[in-house]
Amino acid sequence: MIETIRNAWKIPELRKKILFTVFALLVFRLGSVVPVPFIDSDALSQTMNSMGGIFSLLGAMNGTAFSIAAVFALGVQPYINSSIIIQLLTVAIPALERLQKEGGEEGRKKIAAITRYVTVAIGLLQGFGYYTLIRSYDATTPMLDTAGLPGWWAAIVIILCFTAGSAFVMWLGEQITEFGIGNGISIILFAGILSRVPSAVRTMYRGIRNNMDGVTGQFNLPWWGAILIVIGVLAIVVLIVFIQNSERRIPVQYAKRVVGRKMYGGQSSHIPLKVNMSGGMPIISPRPLLPCPPPSACLCPRPSRRAPAGTPSSRSSTPPASSISWCTSC
Repeated sequence: MIETIRNAWKIPELRKKILFTVFALLVFRLGSVVPVPFIDSDALSQTMNSMGGIFSLLGAMNGTAFSIAAVFALGVQPYINSSIIIQLLTVAIPALERLQKEGGEEGRKKIAAITRYVTVAIGLLQGFGYYTLIRSYDATTPMLDTAGLPGWWAAIVIILCFTAGSAFVMWLGEQITEFGIGNGISIILFAGILSRVPSAVRTMYRGIRNNMDGVTGQFNLPWWGAILIVIGVLAIVVLIVFIQNSERRIPVQYAKRVVGRKMYGGQSSHIPLKVNMSGGMPIISPRPLLPCPPPSACLCPRPSRRAPAGTPSSRSSTPPASSISWCTSC
């Protein structure tokens, strides 16, 4: 691998592509640590880490930018959702299907433009849902500081910052695909996931120190547990690479034929078929549906329970604001 990178670095064109990709990733990481205005990032990060659940998954996909409400908090998720929606609509809408099959290069450009517009719309919806979530928890843990400005103005600024960040990340991924080493969206998604590695290593080190010092009431991790975690992670990476590069070779035998006084053919070859043709799409595709079950469960009728006389009911008929807000990301 090192020899391959060294040989690629000697080629001027490949060297420019690698440098452009590195610069684009630096810009992405810079936007992932710049918080949007009017939000207390420290209070929001503590609240997100304590909630877990679906928010931990969203943070794993978008990196640390989601937990601190950075400009790139939404990441590439609006673009991925938009791409999935447009791909499904090309089957349901005949006009889009003709545009994809018969439009050629011009048709693909139009579909790409439609995908960008849908990305902006989804970014607006998800930005509004994220702001509604922050505002719903602001009563217990102050997270919003409007600095004397009207609340509606702060809401517009926050939602537009999230939307502009997602649109810029989409554009950055397209630039990496065109001028970089390719697969720009996948590289940005990988960079966001990889950004959580330093935090995980720091937490593991703190747990080992707490275990060695005999500290109770905090995260403790024995040294052999850390070794097992590292071995497990490496084993999972090796297994993923093995499955991704595996292929089933179907043998093909060519018939012999005589042309003049010479005989041709009779050779054998094979057709390589990838074992995992879908790649990581089965993991990424269900992402838009993950926030839907909680609000759907809240809206469904529940069996009534009779409370003791004189005791107020402990159940509320109004679903939580956070559950309703996250339904906008479906």
